[in-house]
Amino acid sequence: MNKQYYDLLGITEDATDEEIAARYEELKKKYSEERFLEGEAGNEAAKLLSRVEVAYAEIMSERKEKRSAENADSSYAKVEQFIRDGKINEAQGALDEFNERPAEWHYLQSVVFYKKNWMNESKKQLEIAMQLDSSNEKYRNSYNKLKEKIEYDKHRAENPEQKAQAPADDYDQQQMGGGFCEQCATCCACNMAFNCCLNACCGCR
Repeated sequence: MNKQYYDLLGITEDATDEEIAARYEELKKKYSEERFLEGEAGNEAAKLLSRVEVAYAEIMSERKEKRSAENADSSYAKVEQFIRDGKINEAQGALDEFNERPAEWHYLQSVVFYKKNWMNESKKQLEIAMQLDSSNEKYRNSYNKLKEKIEYDKHRAENPEQKAQAPADDYDQQQMGGGFCEQCATCCACNMAFNCCLNACCGCR
């Protein structure tokens, strides 16, 4: 926020919303009356009234956005905790409560779909997240790892004779640090939510 808006209202940046509103009403009343003065005094008051209205609107808009972002961060943390605890239905319910759905929302929705083993739906959500925030390395890395897993699982399904003895460099070996097991699946799904998507060794060698 440009400090000049606070300076124009004659308040500090740590002022409460109530203090800002009170100061705005005070200045608004003052300049609303003075704008009817004759000559330059009236013109100057009209200009100041317009500037005060803009300053107040900008300050309150930024504060509202900041509070919304803080609330979203707290809600995202709750979703991540549900995922970490294996409470996938609760995580989905928390996501459904969001009114706005930015990139991070789609990322976490992807994690929930992954935990449900809905790989293609998970991939689509990551694609949306990357479209909304193309510079986010976490989304891009998660997408690449998930795409590799989908392709590998497809290969195994089309070549069932290879399941009994997977090659040493197959996807599960590379990404999990050992043979694929339920512990690995749970570990990797949780890690995906914390920027370790499908890329952490869970020690089950």
